[in-house]
This record gives sequence, C-alpha cells and structure tokens, in this order.
Amino acid sequence: MYIILSGIIALLVALFQYKYKSKHKGRLSLLFTFLRFLTVFTLLLLLINPKFTQVKVYLEKPNLVLAVDNSNSIAHLHQEDSALRVLELLKNNPSLNDNFKLDVFSFDETLQNSGEFNFKSEGSDIDKALRGISEVYKNEIAPVVLISDGNQTFGNDYSVSNTYKQPVYPIILGDTVTYADLSIKQLNVNRYAFLKNRFPVEAILVYQGNSSVSSKFRVVKNGSTVFAKTINFSKQNSSEIIQFTLPANSVGINSYVATLEPLLTEKNTINNSKNFAVEVIDQKTKIALVTDILHPDIGAFKKSIETNEQRSVSILNPYEFLDKVNEFQLVILYQPNNKFKRLYEVLDKASLNTFTVIGTKTALGFLNNTVGFLTQESTGQIEDFQPKLNLNFSPFLVEDINFESFPPLKGPFGVSKFSIPFETLLEKTVLGIEKNEPLLAALEHNGKREAVLFGENIWRWRAQSFVNETSFSSFDNFIGKLVQYLASNRKKSRLTIDYKSFYTGSSNIVITSQAFDKNYEFDARQSLELILENTATKEKQVFPFVLRNNSYQIDLTGIAASKYNFVVRSKSENISKSGSFEVLEYNIEQQFLNADVTKLQQLATNTNGKAYFMNSVDALVSELLSNESYKPIQKSDKNTVPLIDWKYLLGFIVFTLSAEWFLRKYNGLI
Repeated sequence: MYIILSGIIALLVALFQYKYKSKHKGRLSLLFTFLRFLTVFTLLLLLINPKFTQVKVYLEKPNLVLAVDNSNSIAHLHQEDSALRVLELLKNNPSLNDNFKLDVFSFDETLQNSGEFNFKSEGSDIDKALRGISEVYKNEIAPVVLISDGNQTFGNDYSVSNTYKQPVYPIILGDTVTYADLSIKQLNVNRYAFLKNRFPVEAILVYQGNSSVSSKFRVVKNGSTVFAKTINFSKQNSSEIIQFTLPANSVGINSYVATLEPLLTEKNTINNSKNFAVEVIDQKTKIALVTDILHPDIGAFKKSIETNEQRSVSILNPYEFLDKVNEFQLVILYQPNNKFKRLYEVLDKASLNTFTVIGTKTALGFLNNTVGFLTQESTGQIEDFQPKLNLNFSPFLVEDINFESFPPLKGPFGVSKFSIPFETLLEKTVLGIEKNEPLLAALEHNGKREAVLFGENIWRWRAQSFVNETSFSSFDNFIGKLVQYLASNRKKSRLTIDYKSFYTGSSNIVITSQAFDKNYEFDARQSLELILENTATKEKQVFPFVLRNNSYQIDLTGIAASKYNFVVRSKSENISKSGSFEVLEYNIEQQFLNADVTKLQQLATNTNGKAYFMNSVDALVSELLSNESYKPIQKSDKNTVPLIDWKYLLGFIVFTLSAEWFLRKYNGLI
C-alpha cells in the first residue's frame, strides 16, 4: 500500500512541476515528467525501505577423501605407478566430481594435505592417518578411499580400532600371492661386550612356504665369516631360534652382518640380512652396595645400575666388603651406622669414590663424627622431601625426567652442612616450598668424587617413572649417569656430550651437549656447532645446536648409514670435544613381501566400507555413486535484504537527476 501511495505521490509531483507549472508543452515535457517521477518514486521507496527475501538454491556435495600411502614399502613392492594411476582415475572421474568434493591426502608417519608423492618415507602409521582424517571431517560425510598396501610400521593396529568415524574403502596395492620367503625376523644382542670375552647372540629365523628347504645362516665381520650354520625349514618347521656366542677381540664398535642365504625363487631378499653392532670395552665397572638393613631401595639401585651391561652391583654387609675392597670402583653406602666404622677407615686409605644414602635408619651421630665434610643436624624427626632439578648443575648432563611428579623421600629433619664446596643436583622442596638445601649433592675433594642423597624410598621414584612413561629407562638413565660420574676420576669438563655409540637407520639420532662457563655454571649464551664427517665419503657437514631448556640439542635423524666422526665446538670460546658413532643400515619398510590383505579387509568391515583390488576401481566408483548415504543434498539459503542496502538505487537516482538536468540544459530550458 505504501509503495502504491508513493507511486501516486511521485506522479502528482511530476505532473504538478511539468504539466501545471511549466509553460512548455510537448514531447520534452512528457520525458521530463517521466524522469522526475522516477526520481521522486525511488526516493520515497528508500524512505519506506521495504524488505525483500532472496532464496538461493544450491547443491551440497559430500566429501570424498583420497588417502595415498607415501611410504617406501609401496616403492619396494613396485606399486608406486599403480598408486598414482589409481589416484588419477579417481580424481579425473567425471561422475565422482559431479557427486563429491574430492580431497587428496598423503600419509607416512604423519598425515599431509598434499598431492605430492615420493614413496621414500621409512615409516607408515595408517592408524594415525585415519584418526586424523576422522578428526578433520568429524561433523561431515566423508568416506575414505585408502590407497595402500596395508603394511604399517608405527602406531596401533588399524584393523581392530573402533575410533574411525568415516567409512573406509581400501584399494589394495601389491601382490597378494604368497611366495616362499626366508627372513631374519629378529636379532637380539647386548649393546656392550668385554674384551677377551664372548658375547651371546640370538637370531630368530622365519620361513614362509609349503615345501622343505635348506639355507645357511652366516655372520660376517669385515668380510670374514665368524659363524655359520645350516638351517632346514618346512611347512611344519617354519621358524628357528639360533643361540651362539662371538668373541670380543678388539676394543670399540664392532659391526657385523647376519645373512640367511636366499632361495633361488625368493622374491624379497632384503629381509634376509640384518646389521648389528656391539661396543667392546676393556673393563667392567664393579660397584659395591654396602648395607646393614633390608630395604626395597637396594633392589631398585641394583636393577637400575645393571640395566647397563658394563656395570655390575654386589650387595655386601660392612664386614664382607672389607675383604673385597680392591675389586670395586664405586661404593654405595646405604644408611651407614656404627658397623661401618672399619669400612670408612679402609675407604680413606683406598681413596674410593662413594655414594652415601641417608635415611630414617642412618646413625647421624656416627656419620657426623666419621665423615669430615658433612654435618647433618639430628632432631629425631622425619620429613618428606620432594625433588626439584637444579638446572645449573655442571658436573654432568642431566635431563629433567619430571622429578616434580615423583613421590617424596623420607629423610631426617634438620639442616645439612658441607664444609667443602659442593654442587646441588636435586633440591629439597616441602609442600611446594623450596628449602634451599640439597636433596642430592655431588662434590669432589682430595682426588675423590662423592655424592650424598638425603632420603630413602628411591624405589618409589623408579616405580613413578614407569607410571609416567610405561618404561624404567628414564630413571635408569639418570642413575646410570650419576654412577658413571662417580665411578670415574676424570677431570670435570666445560663441554659435555651425550650420544650413543651406534644407531639403527630407522631410529632418531639426537646428540645433546652442555656448555659451562669458567665457574662451571650452565652457559646459555654459547653458540655451539657440530662438524660431522662421513668416514667413508670424507664429506663434512656443519650443523648448529639448538638451545632447549638446560642443554643444546641437534637432530641428525635421516643421515645415511655409515661411520661418522664429529667435533662439537664453541664459536665464542676455544673449547671443543670429539667423538664418533655409527649408523647401521636398516629400512623396515623394505621388509614386507606383499600386501596385508587380511588387515585391509578387516578395516573395511569394521568401518562399514568394502575392500577393492587395483583392477576393481570401476566397482568402487559404482559403489560410491549408488550409495544413498553419499548423495548430494539440495539446500536453500533464505536471506532478507532491506531495500536501503541496494546501493545501485543511489546510482539510479543520480542518473535520472543528471539526465533531466542535461536535457533541460541542452534544450535551453534552464
């Protein structure tokens, strides 16, 4: 009604101006009346500001995820061309593009939203890739076409997981025919051996086939065979465990190649050999744990220390130790009492390094009178102390293994005083309040190294470490470094390096270093670099260290298998340290012989999908197009727009006014 009224008003205004008032009649008067009508009518419409409803109809397509395995096992099975061909068939299919929105992902150890493939990655995690896709499309319809051989080297078993929210349609790459195959499934060997001794090796050999075959197992060092044995396999006897020993005749890293001679018809021969290495050392560190009481800490110390094969722990009472004092490089004194009097006299003469543990059963009066550098206040009360790592501890490199999550140790309440300089490794805290007293301290005097722990129940720390990481290794490494420091009398260095003597090609290669100033406090201002030399090619590379917390780290993961020498040096000061390690060649992705059809089919069943082979891409396309759950959905979008938002109406008003003015001016009516 307002619009009609506006039209009437606009017409009356135009007629009044050009019919009633104007002296000029004719065709131009009609044109001017029309232009003025449009101008006034448009202005009145803008004042009324009516609202219009716009309805947009569109088609919403479901997503179709194409996930391609980019691991090296695809190339090893010669399926890289097949994978790319299948991908192109799906990407360029007109029907799929009409009905789906296609997204391409690649995956190996991680998931990438990328269409680039090189099939060189030495690991694959199908479970992680599928969980990542499910998270990305958790609120959408997105069936997954998984182009893979099904061989996984990391992560959880994808075939039994129930966490995937999208249907999965595997396209199976690789040969599904079972071939006769011999392989070295596993080699078990200690990292360390001792000079002039023999070290044990265990090899697990596996045969896959139906007929009876014979092969020879060899172990070769520097081109010479050091062990050989003929092995017979059959369908019933498909595995063999060989246990043997090898001599340790030279100090350092000794590399070996174990080989199971392949069959004439064998297709995959890469899994017939494995490299392994053993570090031969010229002596074993012997440690005496002397105690007069029974306590769980004793077993915890022994297990932690002996995880390193080059160390052994003997548990003795104070009197048994007196006859064996010359056999040990380190003595752990667990809660000493009056029975240790003669033992302390012997230790002073022998200048042996010690590690003293003070607890609730320690005779503090005896200890204060016997140990000249330490006084522990005796109050008769017990306190619970929690640890806090001192990041400026300089004698050796220490990583924070989440000490603050460890349960408290019980120790005597009272002030601890040292009469000689010492360094605090762990500080005491009580209910989160720092006591500014050492819980674990290290010191050097008179050519000896000593450590003091002011609390018992360290076995709980080892248990908590397992709870935190499902492994004892972090705690055992911490104790191992402490023992290594105490068992040695080497002069303290301003530059320390933490690394392994050898790595497998598939493992992470991380080297950690610490630099200290002249007061042996951690120096975060240093600029460290590593000069790495490949001894085979003589190629040298320089890598910078990265500062992380209280240490410098460098990640060399991915370097070629070879022997390496390296030098760590500071750019700002004349301090450096050298070392060497070896990377053993091993590619787990090349250990597979064919596709894992069973797991891929089970994955499809569990996710309400269906598995297909490479030659059945058309059947997969038909399944996707015929599935009613994946049909495009027609949707409408209703939008109410006020007329005042139509900016082009302002342009229309300018046009009508300008046209009216120009025509009047041109005809001399202004």
